[in-house]
Amino acid sequence: MTDTLELRGLRVLGRHGALEGEQDTAQPFEVDLEVEAELGEAGRDDDLAKTVDYALVVDTAITIVGRHRYKLLEALAEAIAAGVLELALVQAVTVSVRKLRPPVAADMASAGVRLRRDRARA
Repeated sequence: MTDTLELRGLRVLGRHGALEGEQDTAQPFEVDLEVEAELGEAGRDDDLAKTVDYALVVDTAITIVGRHRYKLLEALAEAIAAGVLELALVQAVTVSVRKLRPPVAADMASAGVRLRRDRARA
């Protein structure tokens, strides 16, 4: 059985984009993560050492969004997924990344991607 740890609405400034100038100024991105792991033992024992520490998941995402640069949201999401999959006990992760100020000539809240990766596909 696999359980899911949900982390929603992580907002981080990053420098990602394919258009000229998009990487010159930090812009807001929002990340949602669904981390699949066996959480039963942690729940029964109430022991942080037996679960995925979501602070480490958050730190991983913040580091990747804030310190690296990608042209595509797809590449950013792949990097976040790869980083989270390196953490102990993580079996799979679903990553949603949204650019909150997409460069389009329309009133749009965000543009984003969602992908799921597991250890077998990493």
